[in-house]
Amino acid sequence: MAAPTDPVPLPRQPTPPQRTRIVLAEVARRGAERTRSELTEQTRVGEALVRGLVRAQLALALRLTAVVLIGLGGLPWLFAIAPAVGRVTVVGVNLPWLLLGVAAFPFLVAVGWTYVRLAERNEQDFTDLVQRPER
Repeated sequence: MAAPTDPVPLPRQPTPPQRTRIVLAEVARRGAERTRSELTEQTRVGEALVRGLVRAQLALALRLTAVVLIGLGGLPWLFAIAPAVGRVTVVGVNLPWLLLGVAAFPFLVAVGWTYVRLAERNEQDFTDLVQRPER
């Protein structure tokens, strides 16, 4: 019988390089940090982003101002053009007094509430744009 031979040493395998773990949140954070730095350093890109937000808020304010002007400013014109409408009474009170003295306040509150909600949506869209990851 053959004598047992010494085992042949295997060649040493190089150790595999350590894996680097990349998390999507880290990538998103780097892109958001870049955009935030452009805003704080007031670069041209940052100025364009802020200018877009200001324009969106201004457009919203002008649209709702038009709603108020047409809604409340149109009532005196209606009563001047159609005097019969101005003589209508509801529960013993003339319609112009009810519309301009009572209904105007809930209308203005509704327009104000709408403005706040839409302005917050504009700001949230801006925040989402600033914090989204760059591709």
